[in-house]
Amino acid sequence: MNEHKNSDIYLRPRFKMNFNETQQSLISKFEDNLKDVNCKYCSKIIDGHIVIDIPLDENHFWSPQLNIEVEKIDKNKAIVKGLFGPKPQVWTLFMFFHFAVAVAFIGFSIMAYVKWTLKSDYTNALIVVIALPVLWIVMYFLGQLGKKKGHKQMDELYEFMMNTLNK
Repeated sequence: MNEHKNSDIYLRPRFKMNFNETQQSLISKFEDNLKDVNCKYCSKIIDGHIVIDIPLDENHFWSPQLNIEVEKIDKNKAIVKGLFGPKPQVWTLFMFFHFAVAVAFIGFSIMAYVKWTLKSDYTNALIVVIALPVLWIVMYFLGQLGKKKGHKQMDELYEFMMNTLNK
C-alpha cells in the first residue's frame, strides 16, 4: 500500500487507498478473513464489491455499514475505495424525510404567497414555512447524533478492514 487518503468525516465518510497487489488477492484476503470462525462481522462479497456489517447482537438503528469496492488499475495494482454509512434502510428513510420536508416547504411557501396575494389569512401557512427549516435542522442534528453513536463501530470496521488488507 503506498497511498492512504481519507476525506473529512461527513455523514458518509469515504476513503481511497492504492495497493501494489492484484484485485483478486485483495478480495481473497477479505474472503479468507470473513470466513474465519473467529470473525464476528456479517458480510457479502459480490465481484469486487464487499459489504461488511456489524454483528447482529451489537447492531442498533445507527450501526454503520462499510462498503468496499476493489478496482483493478493494472495487472499488479488495485485501488480500494470505501464508504461508511448507515444501513440502506436508514439512509432511505432519512432521504425520504428530507425530500418530504423540501416538498412541504415549497408547497406551503406557495400557499402562503397565494393567501397573502389574495389578502387572506396566511398565518398557518407562514408558521409551517418557518417550522419546516427548523425541522430540517433537527433532522440534521439527529443524523449527527446517530453518526456519533455509531462512531465506535465505524472505527471497529475500519480497523478490521485495515488488518485484513495488511495481512
